[in-house]
Amino acid sequence: MSCLDIIFPINLGPLTYRCPDILKDIAAPGMIVSAQLKNRITKGVVFRKNSAPPAGHLKEIVQVHGETPVFSKGILNVISWMSDYYLAPEGLILKLMFPRELFARIRPKTSSQPAPVPMLKLFAVPETSVAELTASIAHQRYQTFLIHASSSLHEYSLARTLLQSAGNAIVILPEIRQASLFYEAIKKEFSERACLLHSDMPAGKRSVTIDGIISGRHDIVIGTRTALLAPLKKLSFMMVLHEHSSSYKIEEGVRFNTRDVAVMRGFIEKIPVMLTSPVPSIDSWFNAQSGKYRPLALEPTVQRPKIKIVDMRFSKKVKPYLSKALVDAAKKYLQKAERIMFVINRRGHSTMLLCAECGSTEKCTACGIPLVLHKDRNLVRCHYCGKSRSVPESCSTCKSPNLSLLGAGTQKIEEDMRELFGMEPLRFDSDRAKRKTAIRQLVDEAALDASKIMIGTKMMTRHIGPSGSFSLAGMLTIDGSLNIPDFRAREKTYSEITDLLDLVGPQGEIIIQTRFPQEPLFRHIRDNDYETFAREELSMRKAMNFPPYSRLLNVLVSGNAAASDTILKIVHESARDIEVLGPIERKTKKGAIESSILLKSRDRKALHAAARSVLETFRNAKDIEIRIDVDPQ
Repeated sequence: MSCLDIIFPINLGPLTYRCPDILKDIAAPGMIVSAQLKNRITKGVVFRKNSAPPAGHLKEIVQVHGETPVFSKGILNVISWMSDYYLAPEGLILKLMFPRELFARIRPKTSSQPAPVPMLKLFAVPETSVAELTASIAHQRYQTFLIHASSSLHEYSLARTLLQSAGNAIVILPEIRQASLFYEAIKKEFSERACLLHSDMPAGKRSVTIDGIISGRHDIVIGTRTALLAPLKKLSFMMVLHEHSSSYKIEEGVRFNTRDVAVMRGFIEKIPVMLTSPVPSIDSWFNAQSGKYRPLALEPTVQRPKIKIVDMRFSKKVKPYLSKALVDAAKKYLQKAERIMFVINRRGHSTMLLCAECGSTEKCTACGIPLVLHKDRNLVRCHYCGKSRSVPESCSTCKSPNLSLLGAGTQKIEEDMRELFGMEPLRFDSDRAKRKTAIRQLVDEAALDASKIMIGTKMMTRHIGPSGSFSLAGMLTIDGSLNIPDFRAREKTYSEITDLLDLVGPQGEIIIQTRFPQEPLFRHIRDNDYETFAREELSMRKAMNFPPYSRLLNVLVSGNAAASDTILKIVHESARDIEVLGPIERKTKKGAIESSILLKSRDRKALHAAARSVLETFRNAKDIEIRIDVDPQ
């Protein structure tokens, strides 16, 4: 009896079916088939042949679609790896990673013309700079390269240069806007060979695109995570641009990291993978320094705008959060009809206890992470380990009673800018745009020169993409980003500031307001010295035993507060070398109470074993939901 394991795009692992004799010669791993699932016929994918099927009655496969496998052996192995590493059923991986149009073709509808996308001015990268990369592609052997580019434009230009020498490639970008910009820049040169693939495309257009990939009409796929496992018959290389971007870590469903899965696909399919960034992630930098990745540095190609640091402790202020130096610079550019932007930290409002005398913030004694003030309970708390204490009456460093609370919101800033400059600013934040259509509208508005003043969070800088259309960028509350309760705060702050280099023209300037001008990070950014910053950051991570010197795994539990105690017991019984931080309670976006238990260990296998024990214990619990976040960001 011939049997096959089938995975369906649902939250289940493989299910075993009998293969009728009439189909056994054509049903192969990777092919799309139809079979009965509960009371309906559903399409799934043949995952593997099963030589030891379970006893009892087995349902039969009803139909095999197509003549050849849609999914290569490599893709199936990546799905298997993701299931094991991210502790999720293969069917859920299938549902998350592949558009539904792969299983049900949709006829495209006539749609309105998309909004025009600014054209990137790409340049030729010298052959000597890419010789090692092209040789690796030609030899078709696995190697992950970490390429330190000078700018996003440099990354895009490098990608185009490599595509000129080889097809059958996938280029991944963190945001739809960025993917669209790059695709528009190369589509004329590569014609029908290149296609764009992302989650925001009309279903009919995405269906046609997928058909083009499967048939081989498209051999260059540009996209976001939707393109990560694009079913190209044979890959020659993969590129992940802006590899440091936090957008690559998926925070819903299976919480995977797009960059890491791309590296694993390259390893499985024995092809080179190029990770590029103007500010590489510390994890990737560590991998390059330790020999896991091959580091390459590209020579600078573009002039950078000037970066100026304003000491908010002593500078003259127009508003508590706004220096006179920044206002004067803004007026200068506005008088010349040039564009300016003001950026606040990613949360839109910073809340921390700051000593006005010595400039230090209150930090957790166990984690070294800044404490967060909880006004309603009159305490400060660590959002990593959950330890809390009453609000201090004096600074723990210098004993000064002069503690202040910093905070500024986008709406208040919008009002002040209107008053100061007599112009209507464009505000770009999640309060104004939560849905994709609203974000697109804001992006289109931002592209108009009529928007002379823009105010927004990191959401703004992430979606606009490289343009160089601004003459001034002012970072208003960077201290909020620098002091969030996160051991990656300095790394994220560095990349947050670096993102502005894509938006400000080379003759412009970036003004950073801070009460911590002595922070070495600012000197490294001003001097364009990322290497020294990375060395310092790794030294601090090693001292505190944080990644990449350890691994993290977050267990999220909701539905029953008592479950946390059971989880702690399971973890302690699983392994002794696991450090437990928490549990801490927090509200989800839907308003439910969720407990977070962060596990830290140098042994990844110990963390996974503990997590599997937790999932198995609560597998049949109806009132408890357990979610696992491997390598939380």
